[in-house]
Amino acid sequence: MLNRRQFLSGLGVSSLGHGAFASAKSIPILNQLEKIDANILFMRHALAPGFGDPDTFDVTRCSTQRNLDSRGRAQAIALGQAFKKSGVTFDAVFSSQWCRCKETATLLNMGPVQEFAGLNSFFQGYARRDQTLKKLEQRLANLGPAGLYLMVTHQVVIQAVTQLTVASGECVAYNFQTKQAIEIKVD
Repeated sequence: MLNRRQFLSGLGVSSLGHGAFASAKSIPILNQLEKIDANILFMRHALAPGFGDPDTFDVTRCSTQRNLDSRGRAQAIALGQAFKKSGVTFDAVFSSQWCRCKETATLLNMGPVQEFAGLNSFFQGYARRDQTLKKLEQRLANLGPAGLYLMVTHQVVIQAVTQLTVASGECVAYNFQTKQAIEIKVD
């Protein structure tokens, strides 16, 4: 009987952790993750028209925030379907407390969504950059290195951690031990 590492190795995927299941259809996404042995997938929230958030922003009230539109909702659903079709699963799904991130994470339908302040946007100062990134660093240090974790967040957080910029609904694979990051294509 093959163990998990032997099974994945036989498929050309050596160490993605128990959160990623491999099948013949999943090799393209899994190969992208394997390039750096990624254990984090940062995703920028789906399409939410506009720029920043209104001056009346309140993290507890979606009506005061920039939110997903119908295209953004369709984008999030399609991304979740692409993950499922590829066979990729996640050990945990984390989301910024902003409504557009929580809705994206929920519509992906990849598992229970855990709100996490360490993924909040500090773009307009509604969250402090230093505190947000410290919380994220602590969370990353406490995650199991053999797992695969999805983190739905904002462009500023992804750029601060990975030095990469992505559009709405795009992803960056990240290895939190080596600090390597690559943009990946999900389709």
